[in-house]
Amino acid sequence: MHSSATLLIEVGGILLALALLGRAGRRVGLSPIPLYLLAGLAFGHGGLVPLSASEGFIEVGAEIGVVLLLVTLGLEYSASELVTNVRAAAPAGLVDALLNAIPGAVLALVLGWGPVGAVALAGVTWVSSSGVIAKTLADLGRLGNRETPTVLSVLVIEDLAMALYLPILTALLAGLGFAKGSVVLGIALATVAIVLVLALRFGNWITKLVSADDAEALLLGVLGLTLLVAGIASELQVSAAVGAFLVGIALSGEVAHSATALLSPLRDLFAAVFFVFFGLSTAPETIPPVLLPALGLAAVTMGTKVLTGMYAAKRAGIGSKGRLRAGLALMPRGEFSIVIAGLAVAAGVDAQLGALATAYVLITVVTGPLLARLSDLDRSKRPKRPTTGLFAKRQPDARPAGSTAPTPTPATEGI
Repeated sequence: MHSSATLLIEVGGILLALALLGRAGRRVGLSPIPLYLLAGLAFGHGGLVPLSASEGFIEVGAEIGVVLLLVTLGLEYSASELVTNVRAAAPAGLVDALLNAIPGAVLALVLGWGPVGAVALAGVTWVSSSGVIAKTLADLGRLGNRETPTVLSVLVIEDLAMALYLPILTALLAGLGFAKGSVVLGIALATVAIVLVLALRFGNWITKLVSADDAEALLLGVLGLTLLVAGIASELQVSAAVGAFLVGIALSGEVAHSATALLSPLRDLFAAVFFVFFGLSTAPETIPPVLLPALGLAAVTMGTKVLTGMYAAKRAGIGSKGRLRAGLALMPRGEFSIVIAGLAVAAGVDAQLGALATAYVLITVVTGPLLARLSDLDRSKRPKRPTTGLFAKRQPDARPAGSTAPTPTPATEGI
């Protein structure tokens, strides 16, 4: 049994290393996610510095990280905004699913991973990374652009689609028959429907339940409600992440704004732990054999994401440059892809799927934000527009003509 001193040393060393890696990545405009994954590979079994005492802590922290990633994303939306934007972007969501899930499914079948592996890898290639994309849009000063609500609507549809996809995948991984699988799916859909109705009709009551004058009580209330709902959702075969996302949607107004500020540091901490955990669970020697398939899959599906974004932006009446920006923004995959691959590997699907997913996510989160800058190369640098939220209306530039003073933009912290 390891002493508490060993646990503290390992956890402290990991967090310090992540801080240095994150700082280095941000200095060169790189998302810290691939660096966290690489750190997990370095610290894990078969890596340079194997860990033992802190494995349990990191595993629990990883679960909390997924929950916090999704609840903070949900806090960016109100229930009415969610419904309105999802309705408008539904056709684009269907195109998104077809274009981006099929390449993953085909590759899994070619590699001999069977139908279950095909369903899992289809999910890995389908869903973009909301966290990476939100940070990229903030870094590039595009939160106030006309195409940004379209990009975010596609992301919301993907996140909600996970409420349907994840129970199906869970049933397949557990080997449930058609009857049991249908029951699991029905429970999942009913759970999501109930939470959405509660968010739409009783969101104010839920907000009042956790509202508090002091920051400590508000933090404990929001975090406690999120973990409770996420745990119940998981027991009902709905993703804990989806449950957390719906809690974020249910909260509104000043409570949502304050909760975002309070939860952001915790989200950044545990989300980093989550990506490290996935790296820990992947042996480094398993990546080189799947590197070429991962490169090919990334090239194909980054292209299909560009087509998805351009189609969605065209439907919204966005100009050609805005369409290109929307498409390039959607390329990175991240948190959900890692979650899906982790479920599949834990259930006994070929271990190479986890290695391929790790390499695939690394490729897309490194190259995606870099390629997103391509649409800015052919135009002079424009001032950033102020915004008060991800769904804020476009604002005119309030600076006097000829002014060179920078316009403040909101910061999207973490990953």
